[in-house]
This record gives sequence, structure tokens and C-alpha cells, in this order.
Amino acid sequence: MPRALSHTQLFLPLISICLLASSSIGQQPRSAQLPAPPPMRFVTRADRSQLNATKESKARVRLTMDLAAEQLSRMEGLTAEKKFDEASEALGNYLGLIEDVKAFLGGLVQDKNATRDLYRHLDISLRAQIPRLAVLRRATPSDYAIHIKAAEEFIRDTRSEALEAFYGHTVLRPGANVEKKADATKNSPEENKRP
Repeated sequence: MPRALSHTQLFLPLISICLLASSSIGQQPRSAQLPAPPPMRFVTRADRSQLNATKESKARVRLTMDLAAEQLSRMEGLTAEKKFDEASEALGNYLGLIEDVKAFLGGLVQDKNATRDLYRHLDISLRAQIPRLAVLRRATPSDYAIHIKAAEEFIRDTRSEALEAFYGHTVLRPGANVEKKADATKNSPEENKRP
């Protein structure tokens, strides 16, 4: 006749299974870290003093774009060295400079040819920087790359605003042009002559 198992003999395997299961839970990889915070947009004191010392608007826009290009080069170097936190700080400085030049140009008289030329210079400078940001985004981990992608979109929007300000009120919207063509074809005498 088989011998009766004691309670300890029954619960001992059950307890050991529970302990093994709980230890394996502790060995699972932890959840992903929070993504990197977005860069704070700012202009350094040294840059601000240089910009405030420049009185001529053309020189100020050129200086701002040169300082922004320096920050972009700094970002490229820091990204190559895998110093992503410092590169994110440089991105914030870069974006701060772009916001500063937008605010400066927005305060100028918009109907002057000189202001239009400044917007054109901004457009040309930004056009060259967008591909550099795209290369940086590809070389950066995804936690930081999302902020570079947002910066790319901000630069594209800024470039669009500069182009719209450059062309001013002379640009026809596509919807208005289509309606005029449709009205012209309805009243065209050539269509009435067709059999």
C-alpha cells in the first residue's frame, strides 16, 4: 500500500516552482527608458550680445545664420562622438537662433525690397541646412532622433514662411487659378463652333 504523502512533501515542489517563476520575472528586461526630453530653445548670452551689437539688418541676419550653421556643425561633431545630450543642447541653441531671426524679420517693414532680400537669404540658408539635419537624424538613436525630425519640420515651415514673405501678395493660390480657367473655357467662342 502506498504511503501517504505529508503536507510538506506536497507543498515543497509547489513552493519551489513559485520561487523559480518569481526569480525569472526579475531577470526580464526592464521597460524602455523615457525618451530624451526635447531640447530647450535658447540663444546664448555671447550670441545675444553679438546679435544686439549688430545694427544693420542684413548683417544681423547673416550673423544669425552663421551662428546657426556653427551650431549645426557642432551637432554633427558631437553626434559623431556619440555625445547625444550635448548634441541635443546644440540643437536647442540652433532652433533658438532660427526663432530669433524669424522674430527679427517679422518686426521689419514687410513691403520693402530689402526685407524681401533678407527673407530670400534666410530661405537659401535654410535650404542648405535641411539635408544636414536629415543626415544627423539617421545617425542618432531614436530617443533623440524624434527631436531632430521635429526640428526638420520646423525648418521646413520656417522656409515656407520665408518664401511666402519673399513673394508677398503676388502668388496666386491654386484654387483661384483653376476657377478663372474654368470660367474662361465656358465663355470661349471656339467651343461654340465645334459640331
